[in-house]
Amino acid sequence: MKKRILSLFCALVLLAGALPSAAALQGDAARAADALATLGLIETAASGDDNLNAPATRAQAVVLLVALAGERKEAEADTWISGFTDVPAWAHAEITYAAHRGWTSGAALTEFKPDSTVTANAWFAFLLRMLGYSDKAGDFTVPGAALFAQQIGLAARTYSGGLTRGQLYQSAMDAMTFSYKDGSATVIGRLVERTPAIRAAANALGLLETALTARQVADRLTAAVFRIDLYEKQKHVNEGTPTSTASGFFISEDGLAVTNYHSIEDGVYGTATLSTGETFPIQRVVYYDPETDIAVVKVSRTTTGGKTTSAFKYLEMTGTGDVRPGDRVYSLGNPLGGGLAVSEGVVSATEREVPGYAWPCVMNTADISKGSSGGALMNIYGQVIAVTTGAYAQGNSMYLGVPVDPVMEADLTKKGWTLEEVAKIERAKIEKARAENET
Repeated sequence: MKKRILSLFCALVLLAGALPSAAALQGDAARAADALATLGLIETAASGDDNLNAPATRAQAVVLLVALAGERKEAEADTWISGFTDVPAWAHAEITYAAHRGWTSGAALTEFKPDSTVTANAWFAFLLRMLGYSDKAGDFTVPGAALFAQQIGLAARTYSGGLTRGQLYQSAMDAMTFSYKDGSATVIGRLVERTPAIRAAANALGLLETALTARQVADRLTAAVFRIDLYEKQKHVNEGTPTSTASGFFISEDGLAVTNYHSIEDGVYGTATLSTGETFPIQRVVYYDPETDIAVVKVSRTTTGGKTTSAFKYLEMTGTGDVRPGDRVYSLGNPLGGGLAVSEGVVSATEREVPGYAWPCVMNTADISKGSSGGALMNIYGQVIAVTTGAYAQGNSMYLGVPVDPVMEADLTKKGWTLEEVAKIERAKIEKARAENET
């Protein structure tokens, strides 16, 4: 039976579907410019003569790219000849070096078009290649580079068309804490390693701090969380009308994801819709336990529209072993089906016994609502400790999370079952138990 312990109604801070004000965006751009100038990656801070609303050029983007990589000296020493005849002297070393490394390409054999406005797709293609991703190997496509960057958490917001200088600076700052594809370091980590003199500035800017604010959780981790649309009958699938919505979060780049069991219970088909708006079918259930109310599903890497992605943003699980009352926590989920949202609270109790649950729950004050079931409850380092599942209907700020510890101990390599197969298996168990009780 589906668990009916909750009557959730608290509002959350909406992240999707709500646009920040122009003033807020301008403020972010100015702060990003100041931070990059403090780190010595650009020459002019926002308080100088840099027009943040002016178009960012391809030359400016590549000069910043090489600075982000910490390879200015290598660029100056590179003697490779690019063949571009339209590159200005001030950007010649960086453009030549980036082309040599395969991070950028020209508009034509002998033209780079340095003064043209850099598009979001071009900039993120440059950045992804610098981080070790390859469009030639199929990691991403240049026309879809900005969307892929958002999908894997490199871009904290949606970018399209030509970029302004402010947007270029914002995206560069968002990339600071992102890891290179091989996991060897973050962008800021490698910069500090190559230029130790900037460590104090990086530390002062909070870039080396491992504890996250709510804003940082929203910017860096929302891409790993998704909305689940569940369909209980084939007619609902045919009509395109889900019977319920819930939440889930990825735990591997190839599509393994965690949710509540009751979020997929009785379903014949389900989909996962990401913060980018892309929708992916749920292929299999590789682990589930009605008693702990946890399920692990495999999400297809091909959208319902036929587009394939190479990777998903995912969250690290740490379990509840080190969780203590008073610890700050964050929740990410899909309250009321209205869009992904973040909330903040503290742990109230670590082992609250709740009827119907085989494992004691984590009680906390991070607001959730109906539709948040299956979302992530995280510690201040962005590591998942529990799955948001419900609340005491008569209580105040008494929200519950099921520990992810069983998932961490489970064998997730099995082929598993389809949603429909799980529904049949569990219905058969219920019928069997009912028959045995009657006899």
